[in-house]
Amino acid sequence: MRILMISDVYFPRINGVSTSIQTFRRGLHAAGHETVLVAPEYPLQYSDAGQEPIIRVGSRYLPRDPEDRIMKQSALRALRPELKRGGFDLVHIQTPFLAHYYGVSVARELGVPVIETYHTYFEEYLHHYVPLVPRSLMRFVARRFTVSQCSALDALVVPSQAMQRALEDYGVRCPMHIIPTGMEMERFADGDGRRFRERLGIALDRPTLVHVGRIAHEKNIDFLLRMFVRVVKLKPETMLVVAGEGPALEHCKSSVESLQLSANVRFVGYLSRERELPDCYSSGDLFVFSSKTETQGLVLLEAMACGTPVVSTAYMGTADIVKPERGARVAPDNEVGFANLVVELLDDPARRRAMSVEARAYAATWSAGAMASRMADLYSNLVGTAGGKGLVAAA
Repeated sequence: MRILMISDVYFPRINGVSTSIQTFRRGLHAAGHETVLVAPEYPLQYSDAGQEPIIRVGSRYLPRDPEDRIMKQSALRALRPELKRGGFDLVHIQTPFLAHYYGVSVARELGVPVIETYHTYFEEYLHHYVPLVPRSLMRFVARRFTVSQCSALDALVVPSQAMQRALEDYGVRCPMHIIPTGMEMERFADGDGRRFRERLGIALDRPTLVHVGRIAHEKNIDFLLRMFVRVVKLKPETMLVVAGEGPALEHCKSSVESLQLSANVRFVGYLSRERELPDCYSSGDLFVFSSKTETQGLVLLEAMACGTPVVSTAYMGTADIVKPERGARVAPDNEVGFANLVVELLDDPARRRAMSVEARAYAATWSAGAMASRMADLYSNLVGTAGGKGLVAAA
């Protein structure tokens, strides 16, 4: 099967969408399917060598979000003849911006089914980037926008039960399929926490918490920093390592200074997925997380694949991962309760060792191969059904 994927974002832009696309493409390729990805060019230096086929589209600066790019519509129009000759069986859209409208249009022109993955919980996302508009209005707009877009699809892929329930409450009626991003366990098997600590000058016996993710307001990192104040009060030597970058980075650095945590918090920026990121996960005694907007929470599984126990609140997609409490503990959604749980685990190395073994075993149940197989089955079912919206439109 030959699949056309279209996304407004991909590496070198590091986030969960890029990771999900890459993981599924590898799994689908291993199962004998071909994917071609249409994604924007970036001004950063990068190489697509060694990956499945990628068509890079000219892009321009995106106001208020300098990490991202917006594909040029003229470049997308010029690409159409090439795509029409591509022999694609299905179009899989990954983001709800230009990629959505372009993908739906291309699918209708080709007469093939079109699906989309709902990666981002926009209801709790947009108000951080349009702060002058009332939050209730932005929530309404996000819901109506989502319902309208989903009505053009043959199917919607969602990464968690919570996201499916939220979309059903919106009024989304197109068929939904829960297919989380799988774990490539082999990529996290060799994390070297000692090497990472030595590089940063963190003593091997110093209690260390790790947080990985985009540093954005919707990630609720302010909560973690306030929680960490109590951890440091109870265990003054504890270190917090924060990996990632984003629009809230300077705000978080200012918060660290105002909370008098400068000696206990290290911001380490983006890390390469091939070595630095597994090393970072492995360096932590615990991985801490408190976002309420995750559609899945892949970083939790990555930490667990490295054998690092997780302490996290349980909202949206993270609930599917942490509520079984296999290598993880569900933390109270208050700073004191969260901090007390962290300190309790830091003071119990035997318990952490048992959780580490459990974490690796649990992460392995989310295998990338199994999830790619489920995605391929969905593709096959849609291609074999002659009633897709793309097919109807082309008839």
